[in-house]
Amino acid sequence: MHIEFSMLILSVLFFTAIIASKAGSRLGVPALLLFLAVGMLFGSDGLGVHFDNIQIAQIIGTAALCAILFSGGLDTKIADIRPVLGPGVILATLGVVVTAIVTALIIHLLLGRHIGIGLLGCLLLASTMSSTDSASVFSILRGKGLRLKHNLRPTLELESGANDPMAYVLTVTFISLMLQGGEAHYVQAIGLLLVQLTVGVLAGFVLGEAMVWFVNKIRIDNAALHPVLMLSGCFFVFAATHYLKGNSYLAVYIAGLVVGNRRFVHKRSTRNFFEGVSWIAQLGIFLTLGLLVNPSELRTVLVPGVIISMVMIFISRPLSVFLSLLPFPRYTLNDRMFLSWVGLREIGRA
Repeated sequence: MHIEFSMLILSVLFFTAIIASKAGSRLGVPALLLFLAVGMLFGSDGLGVHFDNIQIAQIIGTAALCAILFSGGLDTKIADIRPVLGPGVILATLGVVVTAIVTALIIHLLLGRHIGIGLLGCLLLASTMSSTDSASVFSILRGKGLRLKHNLRPTLELESGANDPMAYVLTVTFISLMLQGGEAHYVQAIGLLLVQLTVGVLAGFVLGEAMVWFVNKIRIDNAALHPVLMLSGCFFVFAATHYLKGNSYLAVYIAGLVVGNRRFVHKRSTRNFFEGVSWIAQLGIFLTLGLLVNPSELRTVLVPGVIISMVMIFISRPLSVFLSLLPFPRYTLNDRMFLSWVGLREIGRA
């Protein structure tokens, strides 16, 4: 494919997605869902744009999620996070476990024979969907400019920025169980989770402070390069934390928190820059996911997929939220219901 044609397709994709999101906002349709639909429309079963490169899709998704999480941390005040630290951490750990286990048990009971996988397979499947989707959460809460009571916004953002380590550990654990014939290594799994969380938080804090020091120390004549320097620092935090065996996504979010709550040169322009980058990243992720989806291949999994979604929406996610927030009576019934239904991974990728 010629580069000119590729650029033409890319520009039409972005233009169509933006126009669709503008129309969807009047109808109350989430922008990310429309981005996904536009990608499917242009895909192999639609207008014929063939894209099936999983490696490139992974690169796009990883880089985009880094920018989204860093931008989210950049716009969050630590004073808002501090009161919700307890519920946020419990939702990001215990909540993920409860969601995965309850979903797996119901999937096994209702669909085990139909989809042809055992209990361990159901646990693995549920683990991959057990954490909330960061891109969806930040897009919904920030794109709509919602002003929520009782610290619901920082609670959701903290959970979505910190719950990937638990989902990752659960996924790795159940994969190892399937490969090793069911022999569990629970101590190893707990140790992996602690390492992921601890290294992720420490790396994010230390490298975030280093980014602020470096940006304030270095003298760049061109002010437009400062936001670009921050973006390169964001990617460095992700990569460095990976090699330190920590959770990179958590580190990027923490680094964004640190940077956003410190004084540094050209802070306003940097925030404006990352707001634009964040929207480009969201477009990129969901258009790419849409291009990867072939509706003709969904016929055999449509009914099981809808059933699993309904189970997570109405049973496992609300149950995990209500159990996790039992020690925090300040959250009302409406608060708990709202927390149950915002940002679910399967909703964000419906």
